Amino acid sequence: MDETGIRTLDAPRCHLGEGPSYYPATGTARWLDILERRLFEIPLDGTGPALTHTLPFMASAIAAVDPGRILLAAEDGLYLRDLRDGTLTLHGPLEADDPGTRSNDWRVHPCGALWIGTMGRDAEPGRGAIYHVAGTTVTRLYANLTIPNAICFSPDGASGYFVDTDEGLLRRVALDSATGLPVAEPATLYDHRGGAGGIDGAAVDADGLIWSARWGAACIDAYSPAGERVRSLPVPASRPSCPTFAGRGLDRLLVTSAWEGMDAAERAADPGHGLTFLLDPGTRGPLEPAFRP
Repeated sequence: MDETGIRTLDAPRCHLGEGPSYYPATGTARWLDILERRLFEIPLDGTGPALTHTLPFMASAIAAVDPGRILLAAEDGLYLRDLRDGTLTLHGPLEADDPGTRSNDWRVHPCGALWIGTMGRDAEPGRGAIYHVAGTTVTRLYANLTIPNAICFSPDGASGYFVDTDEGLLRRVALDSATGLPVAEPATLYDHRGGAGGIDGAAVDADGLIWSARWGAACIDAYSPAGERVRSLPVPASRPSCPTFAGRGLDRLLVTSAWEGMDAAERAADPGHGLTFLLDPGTRGPLEPAFRP
């Protein structure tokens, strides 16, 4: 960390960085470059640079499963990846019959089920949706979205959050904490319409604050469960995409970024474009739950 509480990881730039995750048993961070079909992993103790794994598909998110496997959300389904040899096994299809969409943001609910968003490959309006996945059972929760993002859950699993970045309304919905399924209609928690940048990926800390990347505004914002924006942390890249809590004490934010859509002049003016960072938020998070396949 430098004097600003920011550390830049020794890793390649991402065209579209996403899906940061952390594994305390090994001290390893992982994330993805969706458009370049790459998976990165790095020890956060600073003992070496990131390893790069080429994937056969675009993937947008990662979840722990068990010590030997992770789950990847890809453009046509969910895949289990063996950490020993990289073998990929299809866990289940997701919009595999629609080549015009791909996966986007997700989180695992404390019960072990997950929510996963899809979107049009060119962010076409109304092509996106959010699904609930319990084992191999897939249930569509919300449709007619454009860019589903900020999917995350309160520590007790009783509330879920999400946004359609294109719309700009951060929403909260009451959940059955045992299943992660909604038990009410979503309500607006925070209205970002007209604000700078767009609400992107998010993670919830141990106190229930929602920490969300703001694409195009070079910051991570914290929202209270009451719907107030209570803090903002600067990020040395204009297009941060998603945070997650990381580090031995889960007291750092691992933040991906992107240079998607930037021309050469914009990239030159933004030296941090596409890099991956560790921030000191002054709080800690719960460990992201493992998916139960």
